[in-house]
Formats: sequence, C-alpha cells, structure tokens
Amino acid sequence: MDMQILVNDERHDVTAANLAALLDELGYDVMARIATAVDGSFVAASRRATHSLHDGARVEILAPMQGG
Repeated sequence: MDMQILVNDERHDVTAANLAALLDELGYDVMARIATAVDGSFVAASRRATHSLHDGARVEILAPMQGG
C-alpha cells in the first residue's frame, strides 16, 4: 500500500512499511553514516528495521558534513 510521507520536507509516495525499507527504497547505502528521525524523534540505526512508518510521517535524514 502506498503512503505519502515527507522526507526532508519533500513529499514522497512510498511503499516502505519501516524506516530501513524507506532508506533502501530511496537509494541510501545501508552502510552510510546518516542520522534519522521520524516525527521529530531520533531513530537509532539499530531500530530502523522495526520502526514502522505511517501515512503523513515526517522523516529527516541527515548526513555528516565534510570539508574544511
């Protein structure tokens, strides 16, 4: 079933039922060093596969900045 969620304030239609599946669906490398939050609450990497998503969820995906 498709859901509409916001990822970094961008609307997406997705089929993923949990956060880990969403990252895969959006093309994120599973080994990438990223931080994730759903509806304003941090979700640790170890909990992504069990963290369910719902229609209208607000997901934030942050990658560390590099540079100098």
